[in-house]
Amino acid sequence: MTRAYVGLGANLGDPLQTLRWAADALRARPRVSAWAASPLYRTRPLESSGPDYLNAVVAFDTDESAHALLSVLQALEQAQGRERPYRNAPRTLDLDLLLLGDLCLDTPSLQLPHPRLHERAFVLAPLADLAPGLVIPGRPDLRTMLDALPDQGIERLPDPL
Repeated sequence: MTRAYVGLGANLGDPLQTLRWAADALRARPRVSAWAASPLYRTRPLESSGPDYLNAVVAFDTDESAHALLSVLQALEQAQGRERPYRNAPRTLDLDLLLLGDLCLDTPSLQLPHPRLHERAFVLAPLADLAPGLVIPGRPDLRTMLDALPDQGIERLPDPL
């Protein structure tokens, strides 16, 4: 079993309900164990427009391959009506495979660690909540990366995922 970290985000429809649905769908998978979820965060759109996002990160152990897990995430996005009209468009659900153990992968369909993980407070803050000592291949520690980001308008919420 390998530890997977998945970023969840939504800013269209009912983001809280959608993120809870996605988390429940992932947690219910037969090849998932040792489940953990970060607190929720509200964030301004980054490199985009539209309503604020709700974001979180979930962690779990799985024996699924990176590409199989990516297919699962994309199917969940499709089930919630995800459209991709342009880069960084507002979305009903966004699921990103951030890390799968210490796997480093660079294929046309998937890069691990996620190539923009270090640029996004809405990913780093929940990751730091879940695993403050997490080591990301080729990157400094989470706190150093988070402290280096400009204000991205991130707010931790009291609502649990």
